[in-house]
Amino acid sequence: MSASLHLAGPADLDRLIPLVAAFHSEMDIVQDDTTRRAALHPLLEGSPHGAAYLIGPGRAPIGYVVITFGWSVEFGGLDGFVDEIFIRPTVRGRGIASEVLLALPRALAGAGLRALHLEVDRDDTAAQRLYAKTGFAARPRYMLMTRPFP
Repeated sequence: MSASLHLAGPADLDRLIPLVAAFHSEMDIVQDDTTRRAALHPLLEGSPHGAAYLIGPGRAPIGYVVITFGWSVEFGGLDGFVDEIFIRPTVRGRGIASEVLLALPRALAGAGLRALHLEVDRDDTAAQRLYAKTGFAARPRYMLMTRPFP
């Protein structure tokens, strides 16, 4: 199984939506397809705020990853956030997510990215091990806080 990444474009929306819906269901994220489409569409159209990649064969992807971009004075410039990463349950445990998470920093560093962040459920030790294995480390003095807008 290949962890090859393909930058998703507008023609990939109908392949991406079921993957995102599966991830949202697994993570108990309540969102309808109309909202998903509205959130993904700008990224697929080339928004400078992020990118979506299909994982595996372009015609039959086995997963996806969405990276969003920001700016960090602390890290010296452009930084990214792994907003969502999903591998179909039937192909998990084969090292695909590890390959993706190791390939992303190499690919994005060429575009000037200085750091890549992600968030993980405090109780998901398997995901924490995966992320640690691929070079991510908890920042003991910090925690992510969020204020959603209506």
